[in-house]
Amino acid sequence: MSKTAIIIGAGPAGLTAAYELITKTDIKPIIIERTNDIGGISKTVVHNGNRMDIGGHRFFSKSEIVMKWWQEILPIQGSPSKDDILKDISFQQKKTQVLLAPTGPDPEKTDRVMLIRTRLSRIFFLRKFFDYPITLNAKTLSNLGIIRIIKIAWTYLWIQVFPVKNVKSLEDFFISRFGKELYRTFFKDYTEKVWGVPCTEIAADWGAQRIKELSIKRALLHAIKSIFKKESSIEQKNTDTSLIEQFMYPKLGPGQMWETVAKIVEGKGGIIIKNSEVVQIKSTANKINELSYLNHTTNLKSVINGDYFFSTMPVKDLINAIEDNVPANVKAVSDGLQYRDFITVGLLLNKLKIKNETKISTLNGLVPDNWIYIQERDVKVGRLQIFNNWSPYMVTDIEKVWIGLEYFCNENDELWKMTDNEFIQFAIAELDSIDIIDKNEVIDSTIIRMPKTYPAYFGTYSQFNVIRDFTDKIENLFLIGRNGMHKYNNQDHSMLTAITAVNNIISGEKSKDNIWVINMEEDYHEEK
Repeated sequence: MSKTAIIIGAGPAGLTAAYELITKTDIKPIIIERTNDIGGISKTVVHNGNRMDIGGHRFFSKSEIVMKWWQEILPIQGSPSKDDILKDISFQQKKTQVLLAPTGPDPEKTDRVMLIRTRLSRIFFLRKFFDYPITLNAKTLSNLGIIRIIKIAWTYLWIQVFPVKNVKSLEDFFISRFGKELYRTFFKDYTEKVWGVPCTEIAADWGAQRIKELSIKRALLHAIKSIFKKESSIEQKNTDTSLIEQFMYPKLGPGQMWETVAKIVEGKGGIIIKNSEVVQIKSTANKINELSYLNHTTNLKSVINGDYFFSTMPVKDLINAIEDNVPANVKAVSDGLQYRDFITVGLLLNKLKIKNETKISTLNGLVPDNWIYIQERDVKVGRLQIFNNWSPYMVTDIEKVWIGLEYFCNENDELWKMTDNEFIQFAIAELDSIDIIDKNEVIDSTIIRMPKTYPAYFGTYSQFNVIRDFTDKIENLFLIGRNGMHKYNNQDHSMLTAITAVNNIISGEKSKDNIWVINMEEDYHEEK
């Protein structure tokens, strides 16, 4: 008799698990997705034909398995020139079509490709651009001034002689890597803008996962190597993730990858149930037997049985849904887990106020950045995406500029409570005040709100092992993905947790340690 796997969530982890199951086993995957979308935070949102990438998703990994996996779904095309774009008839014909809309035609085969994109991210601080990672070149010295440079050098040398002995907080982590002055200049304010709490209250684990490879020594070594290097391959295996210079990107945004995977899964017999929220999970002994979900379209509650259960839903919601056998201490830690929420404002403009002062050639003289970290203390915007530079096909008119302003907040705080129109006007005014745009150049706008985007490394996070000990003992339950594991994973790490979980089922491996170790080791490769 064939078996069934119930997968909660149709993001990268959930869809990867479904794809692996349906292509490698006879286990039938059934995905329960809370929203009407595919891709989670890796979806592509379409507004008046212009496409938005929520958070920015570079398709790059040090895992050969993930790199090959992506390319099997969407093969590499290359880097289009302006002439290529203008001659792309299929793109022009589909200007106003919604990306892979269920009620509309699929994109042509020629659209199902990955582009090779150049990566550039810079810091906007003191109304000037700084390289990221920071390099000690003439421009940086000029921007910072000699006094601040001396302080940065002195505090960095100091930490080399007298290192931080007990790295507990994120502040300890940053200072141990970069010295106190560089931390205060480029890390403290931005990080606290992202998380809404002091760096002293955030666990060092966040830094260990997000920038574990980056240090001043490695950045300087990379800069020296770059002078003499030949053109690199897309794999860039020996390049730290924070220093990669090119990456793959789906022609029509990250959601194109996951919409395509969803269609493959359904084409092979898998089931995806949208707009349905898991409300109850029943278990006996060390196994889950069934779950109930509420379909928000029909307002009907359904019960479904399965042999295996994969969860990418927020851990707090998972524990609340488990009806029986949850110890009081597990419930207490779960209730104390915290999240950071996310708002993106999309703006279509005639042009930006800032000009391209780099040597990088771009369409229409646009600044070449994929995203810009806004370090200015007098505005709340945290990061600025320029969607034209992710893929020129993200914007219907390549003569216009399509950007996303990213804000980090908490549900029900002053930002979240603003009406959509109030927030959009607030965002426009902020970018105008720091001379990145002229508010009179705005043509169109939209807003996207994403709750529980970032699992937080404060609250009861330090006791998360209590939850893990409990869930790991449930034999047929696998926690995967970012929210599923309450780990700030990139999409490739989320995919690897799903691939590893499926491999454990195939091999009969009972321990789940190999799932949890992903994105914890200094250099994780799939062979380990």
